[in-house]
Order: sequence, then structure tokens, then C-alpha cells
Amino acid sequence: MTAEGDGQRLAGGFDNGAVRVGDTVRRAAGAWTPAVHLLLRHLESAGFDRAPRALGLDDQGREVLSFLPGTVVGAQRPWPDWVHSDDALRQVATWLRDYHAAVATFVPPDGAVWRDGSVWRPGLVIAHNDAAPYNAVWSGGRLAGFFDWDLAAPATVEEDLASVAFGWVPLHARHVVAAEGFTAFADRPRRLRLFLDAYGWPGPAGDFVGIVRRRVLAMATEVRRAAAAGDATFVRMLAHGTDATLETAAAELAGF
Repeated sequence: MTAEGDGQRLAGGFDNGAVRVGDTVRRAAGAWTPAVHLLLRHLESAGFDRAPRALGLDDQGREVLSFLPGTVVGAQRPWPDWVHSDDALRQVATWLRDYHAAVATFVPPDGAVWRDGSVWRPGLVIAHNDAAPYNAVWSGGRLAGFFDWDLAAPATVEEDLASVAFGWVPLHARHVVAAEGFTAFADRPRRLRLFLDAYGWPGPAGDFVGIVRRRVLAMATEVRRAAAAGDATFVRMLAHGTDATLETAAAELAGF
């Protein structure tokens, strides 16, 4: 981290990070920020304590969130071995199960704006959409929660489960996860079943991989759509080749 005005710049991500000021995090707000803050306040009222608290806007118009203290994997690769442990996988699945229970009663107001432009309807939940290892905080060996909720948007439970499995089993393209320190590709079917069992998903893992592939292809399409609409974060992702890498992952999963 480096000094940044009234706080410290937090490294990572395609949006130039965030700034820590004391026990808070300040981030550039967007049209989606009011809806995300309603979501976070709902989680707080539901007693779900493994997400940041929404604290409004500061005098610079930035959103203000509570800081989640703990250990993060950071920007270096490969990641620590514990990121790909069975224990971490179980904890993430349990976090997601508990999150879905807490968010199930959240009904966004009419006209709520989400970053991907989607619209909530009954039967959907609000997914984090980026609950990956690089957005996780660990404290004392336990998952303290996830940060970076700006991509939160409506999705089915199955789609959200697929997104999280993609990052943690992991099911991303082989060259991506190898750089992150995971090369036990033959172990992925077992790890996927472990993740689904820890969450409580009873269906066949083979059918679930199809859901993951569709979700990943939709993510690639969203990168291109948002970049074309001028979202600077997605412009940088497109320049980085994120959409092509996601499509590579989907192609590889066809033979999973």
C-alpha cells in the first residue's frame, strides 16, 4: 500500500483499488452504489456479519464501507497453498449457503440500479458476482468475509453457486489457475463435489458443470458489453483479455 491523500491506497483489481481511511474503506461511487448499500444494510439487519457495513458517502462523494481486518492473498502469484485447501473450500461454500439464507428476504426497490443493468424479479437473489480468492479476507484461519461488492446484481442461486465454484474449486482456465498455484487438475471433480456437498447442493456434478459453463460465457459477454458502454474497469479488463480467457475456460470445461 502507498500513501494516498487522506488514506492508504489498497492495491489490486481493475478499478485502481480503494483507499483505507482508519477503519473504513473509500471507493468511487457509481449509479449502482445505492442498491449495493441497501443490500449491505439488509445483511447487517439480518445478522450476517461476514460482509462490510455500508456507511454512506463521504464529502468527496465516495462510498464509505467498514474495513474487514485480516489476511488477503494480495496481488502476488502464486497464492499461498492454503487458498486451495479443502478447509478453505468448505468455508467458502458455508459462507455462500449462509449468505443465500440471509439475502433470500431482500427485495430491492423498484428501479434499483445494478452495475450490469439487470433487473431483480421474484426467484432471484443478489449475487456478489466476484466472491473469488482475491476478494476474501481471512482471520485466524477463518473466512471473515468478502469485499468489493460493486458487481453485485440479480442472479439465480445456481448461477451464484457456479460463479463461486469457478473461482474456488477452481474451474478457471488451466493456465490461469496454474499461475495462481493450482495444478491438481485431476482432483477438480472431487473438489467440486466437496464444494457442492458443503453448500448442500444435491444434484449431479456433471449437470452443474454445464451451469458453470453458461455462467462463464455470460461473464465474457458482460465484459464486452460493459466495456462498450464505457465502464472504465471493464475497458481495462477487455484490454487484459479477460473475456477471451473466460471463453477459454468454458471451452476447457466442455471436457470436464
